[in-house]
Amino acid sequence: MPERVDAPERLPQPSPAEMDLPVVLDALSDPIRLAILHRYLVDAAGGERSCGWVGVDRPKSTLTHHFRVLREAGLLEQHLEGLTRISRVRVEDVQQRFPGLLDLVMAWQVPAALMRADLVA
Repeated sequence: MPERVDAPERLPQPSPAEMDLPVVLDALSDPIRLAILHRYLVDAAGGERSCGWVGVDRPKSTLTHHFRVLREAGLLEQHLEGLTRISRVRVEDVQQRFPGLLDLVMAWQVPAALMRADLVA
């Protein structure tokens, strides 16, 4: 008999109706968080990636904080796969609640100083 595979544990996040514009804008006011969201939208094409994939040149503890802020604002969805946190942008929810916001994030140019040297083109 095959083993039962449970759905991944999704970390708490607000529903689309609970997403608050001042909280979302505050989350996006930090260039590191803006760079994280940009990478997921542009380089991951909105797909799922581990938090370590993002390539922002900051300590792991700092990135954990920034990912939490983005998730609690409702911009990212995260779930656990073993010990790894997998994230994706909540594109449909954000577009529904704040039309055009993600277009602005995608058009933003990420400063090279934020990224690891091996990711700067």
